[in-house]
Amino acid sequence: MKTTFIPKTFLSFFLLLSFLVSAQKSNRELILIDKDWRFSFGHLYDTKKDFGHAEGYFSYLTKTGFGDGPAAKDFDDRAWRKLDLPHDWAVEQPFSESASFSHGFKAAGKNFPEKSIGWYRKKITIPESDLGKIISLKFDGVFRNSKVFFNGFYLGTEQSGYNGFEYDITAYVNYGGENTIVVRADASMEEGWFYEGAGIYRHVYLQKTNPIHVVTNGTYITSEIKNNQAEVTAKVAIENKGKYKGFIEVVQTIFDDKGKQVGFFFEDVDAPEFYKTANYVSKLTVKNPKLWDIDSPNLYRLETQIRKDGKLIDGYETPFGIRTIAFDPENGFFLNGKPLKLKGTNNHQDHAGIGTALPDEIQYYRIKKLKEMGSNAYRCSHHPPTPELLKACDELGMLVIDETRLMGINEYHLNDLKRMIERDRNHPSIFCWSVGNEEWNIEGGIVGERITNVMQDFTKSIDPTRPVTVGISSGFKSGISSVVEIMGYNYLGNGDIDAHRNQFKQQPGMGTEEGSTFATRGIYFTDDAKHYQSAYDKKPRPTFYSIEEGWKFYAERPYLAGMFIWTGFDYRGEPTPYGWPSVTSYFGMMDVCGFPKDNVFYLKSWWGKEPVLHLLPHWNWSGMEGTSIDVWAYSNCDEVELFLNKKSLGKKKMEQNGHLEWKVNYAPGTLEAVGYKNGKKIVTDIQKTTGKAENIKLSLDKENVLKGNISVITVETTDKNGLHIPTANDEITFSIKGGKILGVGNGDPTSLENDQFIDDISLSPIINFMEQKGATASLPQQLPSFAENEWTQAFKDRDYKKQAPSYIYKGEFELKNNNAENKINFFYKKIGMETIVFVNGSKVEPSAEDPQKYILNTAILKQGKNEIHIAATPLQKIKDWDVMNTDPGIIQIITPAKPWKRKLFNGYAQIIIQKEDDAKEVVLSASAKGLRAGNLILK
Repeated sequence: MKTTFIPKTFLSFFLLLSFLVSAQKSNRELILIDKDWRFSFGHLYDTKKDFGHAEGYFSYLTKTGFGDGPAAKDFDDRAWRKLDLPHDWAVEQPFSESASFSHGFKAAGKNFPEKSIGWYRKKITIPESDLGKIISLKFDGVFRNSKVFFNGFYLGTEQSGYNGFEYDITAYVNYGGENTIVVRADASMEEGWFYEGAGIYRHVYLQKTNPIHVVTNGTYITSEIKNNQAEVTAKVAIENKGKYKGFIEVVQTIFDDKGKQVGFFFEDVDAPEFYKTANYVSKLTVKNPKLWDIDSPNLYRLETQIRKDGKLIDGYETPFGIRTIAFDPENGFFLNGKPLKLKGTNNHQDHAGIGTALPDEIQYYRIKKLKEMGSNAYRCSHHPPTPELLKACDELGMLVIDETRLMGINEYHLNDLKRMIERDRNHPSIFCWSVGNEEWNIEGGIVGERITNVMQDFTKSIDPTRPVTVGISSGFKSGISSVVEIMGYNYLGNGDIDAHRNQFKQQPGMGTEEGSTFATRGIYFTDDAKHYQSAYDKKPRPTFYSIEEGWKFYAERPYLAGMFIWTGFDYRGEPTPYGWPSVTSYFGMMDVCGFPKDNVFYLKSWWGKEPVLHLLPHWNWSGMEGTSIDVWAYSNCDEVELFLNKKSLGKKKMEQNGHLEWKVNYAPGTLEAVGYKNGKKIVTDIQKTTGKAENIKLSLDKENVLKGNISVITVETTDKNGLHIPTANDEITFSIKGGKILGVGNGDPTSLENDQFIDDISLSPIINFMEQKGATASLPQQLPSFAENEWTQAFKDRDYKKQAPSYIYKGEFELKNNNAENKINFFYKKIGMETIVFVNGSKVEPSAEDPQKYILNTAILKQGKNEIHIAATPLQKIKDWDVMNTDPGIIQIITPAKPWKRKLFNGYAQIIIQKEDDAKEVVLSASAKGLRAGNLILK
C-alpha cells in the first residue's frame, strides 16, 4: 500500500485535483424498479393453485435454471394484476374473526392458504453495454420467506421479512434483451405479535457497478471531536469481482450540507484479489464541524471514489453526522456533551389505509408528528426499520434505538444483527443498538446472560461507538439485567427499578417501554360493549402506570436517561383489552392516522418548549344537561382558569408534570380555559357546543406538507359557523382526478371498513380440456356439431410426428357471477399455429392490443359453467426434446372496485393520495348524504 500525504505547499493542487475527481461521473447506477410489476396469489400447499410451481421433473434446487411455474422466465403473467411497489397485500384483504388477533384480523396468513403466498414478476431490459459490469438486485425487505428467481435461475431465500438483501445476477443476464425478475413471498408464518403486512412492502433496486467497487453498506464513518475540529475515520470495504491486479486509488471527500468540500484524502492501494474484499482506512479532518443535534440535524456527505489508471470507476455516497453520545449511570444521557432527557416512543411500521407499504413521504409525516408532540427519540419495535425511516430521523432530528428481531448466538441471529448494524451504523440518529425485547424464556437466567454477552460483544466488534440495550419485562434482578450495558426497563409494574439501580450502580438505564395505556380518540366514557376506552389518562391495569405517572417517575430520576412510551401511534393488531371486532391497538398517543389523542397534549406540555393549553373533553353532550363532566386541562402554564359561558369556575395552579381537573355540570355553550405565566394571560383554549353538520371540509396539514407526490388529507364536517363536529360519523364518498387514492382510515379501533377499494381480479382455469382431430387444415368459422363419444383427453399420447391437420379442443370454465359491469378476458396461450376461439358457441375475435387476448362480452357468458372451443392447426416440434405447451390459457375476471368511502370517527377521517406524474393538479372531491360537498385542489 502506498499512502499519499498532502504537504501544505501542494494543498491548492490537491484541492483542484479533488474538484476534478468529484466532477467526473461514476459508472455506478442504482435504479429504483418499483413500477410496473405483475402480482397474483398462489397457494400455500396446493401446487396446482400455485401455478404448478415445483412440479417439474427437475426443480430449481436440483438443476440450476429450472425455475418452473411463475418462476420460469417465459411464464405467461398477462392475466395478473398490475401494480407498483411498495405493496402490502394483507391490508387489501377483508377482516375475519378467524384471522390472527395479533395481526389485526386481516384475512391473510396461515389460516388463509389462498392468501398466504404472493407471486411478483417484472420484466426489465438490460443493454448490451452493461456486459462487463456487476449487476445485482437489491431488496430493502420482503415479508416474508421470499424466494427470488431471475430468468428462471434461483437466487436465494431470505426468511426474515425485515432484512435487506442483495443478489448478484451478472451471470444470468440476457444482455441486450428482456429479463424476468420473480419473487415468491410466503407470509403464512408470523415473525411478530403485531401487524406485519405481506409482500414486497419496501423498495427494490437494480444496481450496476464496476467489478471493483465499494460493497453495499461498505463504508463506516466515525469521528472524534478535538479542539473544535473533528477527526473523521472513514473505513471502506472494496470488492474485486474482476481479474484486475495492481494499484487502485481510493479517494475520500467530505462535503457539508451546502455542498462545500470540507475534507479530502486519497491513497494508492493494492486492489483486492479476485472475488475478495479488502478494507481500507482514511483519516480526514473537518474544522469547526456543525454537530448533528435534535434541533439542528446537520449532515455531511462522504463521497468515496475508486480510480484505476486515472479513470473513475466507482463512486459511493454516505450521509453521516458528527456528534457525541454518552450514557452516565448517575446523570443519564448526553448528546454533544449536554444532558438530554430521552422523550421517546415505541412504534410499529404500519399506517392507516396503507398497512406497511409506506411511501417515503409518510415516514417523514409520522416523524414530524412525533416531533410536534415533543418527542426526541424513537424505538424501532421490534425489528430493523426500512432505510427511509432512518433517513427521515437523520434529517428531522430524531434519536433512534435500532433493534434486531430475535435473540440468539447462531448464524441466523448474528448474521441478521450484523446486517442491521452494517446497514445502519452511519446514521447519526442511532444512539443505541437493541439486541432483544421481552424474551421471557431467558430474561432471568444464565442462558439469557450468555446470549446477551455474545450478542453485546458481537455488536461492539462491528460498531464500538454505540452502547447496547435489551428491553426487559420479567423482573429486574438477574439474567440479562445483570449484564446488559444499558438496562432497558419495560414497565414500572414489572419490577423495582430503584432497587435494581442500587444493586447495579455502574449500569445506566432507561425506560424502553412505559405506559401501554388504553384510549380511544374522542371517547370520554368507557363503553366495553362498543370496545371504546375513555381517553382520560389512567392506569391500564392495577400494576401498570398512566402516562403521567410514568413520565413523573422518569423525569424525577436523573440517573434514568428517559423513557419510551408504548406507543406513539396506534397500530394494527394487539387490540388489548378487547378482541374481535377490535382490530387495532389502543396504546397510541395518536391513532393509526396520526390524529392526536388527548395524551399528546399532556406530553407536549412537558416535552415541548412552546406554551401549551389543551382542554378536554369536547362540549357536545346533548341529553346530558346538568350531568357532572370531568374537565381536564393539559398545560405548562403556571395557572389555568376555567370559564363556562363566561362564568369563572376557578383558577388552579399547575403542578410540574401534572394536569388540572374540574367537575363541571354540563350546559351547552362555551367552555374556555385561560393559561397564565408570571401572572400574565398567554394562551387560551375553547371547546364549543356545535350545531349540526352541514359541510364537508378537506384540508392538507400545513405543518406536514409532504415533498413528492404524496399528500395526507384530513376529512371532517363543520356546522354553519365552520366549527368542527367532534361527534360526527358521516360516511364520506371520495373521487379523484389527476391522482389516485392509496388508502383511507379514521382511527376507529373497531372499524371493519375497507382500507382500500381496488378492482378484484380472479382467475378461472380451463378444465376438462378435450380434443378431436380435424380432417383438414381449414378451420371452421362457425362452431360445428361434434360426436360426444369422440372427445379424448387433450394432448394425451400425442404423436408429434403424426399430427392431424387440425384439432378442435373444448373445455370449461366457471364464472361465480356474470355481472354486466365485470370485464372478462381470455388470455390464450398458444397451442396452435392458426387459431379460432368460440365461447358458448359464439366466435370471439382477438383484441387489437394483443392477438392472444380475447375480450369476452358478458352477453354471451353465463353464470356458472361456460364452454370454450378452440380450433387450431397444430404446433410442430423442431427438436424431439422440445416441451410443447398444452395449457390453452386462463380466464381473467375483473370486478370493478366500488367507490372509495370511509365513515368519520369522532369527527375525523384521513385519505392518502398520490399525484400522477404528468398531472398539473389533483382534484379531490368528497360527498355525503345531507352535506355540502367538499373539494380540494392540489397543484
